[in-house]
Amino acid sequence: MPAFDLPLTELERHRPDVEEPADFDEFWLGTLQEADRSEPLAAVTPVRTGLRLTETWDVTFRGFAGDPVRAWFSRPAGTRDTLPAVVEYAGYGRGRGLPHERLTWVNAGYAHLLMDNRGQGDQYGCGGDTPDPRAGSSPGGPGAAVRGLLAPRDYHYRRLITDAVRAVAAVRALPGVDGSRVAAVGNSQGGGLALAVAGLVPDLAAVVVTAPFLCGIRRALDLTDAGPYGEIAAYLAVHRGAEEAAYRTLSYVEGISFARRAHAPAHFGVGLRDTVCPPSGAYAAFNRYAERSGADPRKEIRAYPHNGHEGGDAVHVRRQLDWLAAGLEVSLSRG
Repeated sequence: MPAFDLPLTELERHRPDVEEPADFDEFWLGTLQEADRSEPLAAVTPVRTGLRLTETWDVTFRGFAGDPVRAWFSRPAGTRDTLPAVVEYAGYGRGRGLPHERLTWVNAGYAHLLMDNRGQGDQYGCGGDTPDPRAGSSPGGPGAAVRGLLAPRDYHYRRLITDAVRAVAAVRALPGVDGSRVAAVGNSQGGGLALAVAGLVPDLAAVVVTAPFLCGIRRALDLTDAGPYGEIAAYLAVHRGAEEAAYRTLSYVEGISFARRAHAPAHFGVGLRDTVCPPSGAYAAFNRYAERSGADPRKEIRAYPHNGHEGGDAVHVRRQLDWLAAGLEVSLSRG
């Protein structure tokens, strides 16, 4: 697929206006206050993984409305040091999978919490373990992107973003974690969740996102029929006349709005041939990052002109490792 979005010179200046609901901040403050009524951790159980260099626990924390959300928590085996933590969010349709699947961050010396995606996990990887008990409460199609789409309070991403925020509270409550050095990390849907967390958790230490979903949503719906955006377009093709309600709901989960409110240092990655999450969304979030919070954090974006949704892949991960280690003052030994 050739590059189909704006040229790089225009992407670097891309700062679109965002139609934010007047009660955007009130909406999220109220949502998170409802979730904060309970302690985050519900259960922490050690698990046998067959890995000698990593220790892992099966964690259940209380997410949206106190619903139980599963996660894997891992640490380098044998260390009792207080460690900085990475909270990682999985992509669309994925669950937390098996505990030995994602070892990069723990091998780099971090405490690592991998959050399960409620009501997802059946499209890729090795599944998930967190149902979404509220998914049937409002009209919507089978895909997560359209569940409850016609009402902001019923939308799937209101619940999932709240879970993502509560995951930070959960990791801070775990032993051996330096709560002042917690980073939110994710790719695609996970990147969108990490950006939302950056906008809702003012004392986050860093955010690392690649090809973030839910950024520049209206433009993405005009550009692509791929992936989650295509599910929204297909839903609206059947439910003619529902556009206004759907767009209003989506305005409450717009990644650019969260990015504007962020404080933490940020590292972005984007493939310029990405038809799943068009690059103009990532650049819009990057260019407007922290403009409303009044912060002036260090930020960096890496573009891969000939890559799609995979972006820089392992090359980019190496850059993420170096950038995060420098920001969180973590010493990584390199062979």
